[in-house]
Amino acid sequence: MSETAISGHDGPYPAPIVVRDMFVKPDWIDYNKHMNVGYYGVAFDLALEKMVGDYLGIGEDYVRTAGAGPYMIQSHIQFLRELLEGDKFYFHFRLVDHDHKRLHYFGQMYAEKDDVLCATQEGMIINVSQETGRSSNYPDWAQKRLAQMLEDHRGLPTAPQIGAKLGIRK
Repeated sequence: MSETAISGHDGPYPAPIVVRDMFVKPDWIDYNKHMNVGYYGVAFDLALEKMVGDYLGIGEDYVRTAGAGPYMIQSHIQFLRELLEGDKFYFHFRLVDHDHKRLHYFGQMYAEKDDVLCATQEGMIINVSQETGRSSNYPDWAQKRLAQMLEDHRGLPTAPQIGAKLGIRK
């Protein structure tokens, strides 16, 4: 396990983390002529890498040097408005909670043209050893960064989609 960080920083962190400069690619369009459901997950994943890699330092560089890395173990996406080919969009991410080997985050995807919320994703990531294939604790430096980000994000307003149940309302 890496004893020191080689990327990211110790904070303070923006609240929320903003990721810009994304757009709907032509091959992301389905037969309904809008962004296919699967590509929302791809877009969230690409943007989430900025938070875990560029800010926390537990992304691709961490995997290469530490022999461990983030695995998604749960994700819930809510689709609120369609995006069309070429539409530009951006994200807000916040850390909701963490422990010694997991982090719980919430992301919001906004249309750049009018800042309307298009989708949300709530997810849980776990640190997994590439040697054993089992969960493992984050190193101390990463746990300190997670604690700092959680503190920096504590004042953000609670989004109504966080913790939403899935089911048919009766």
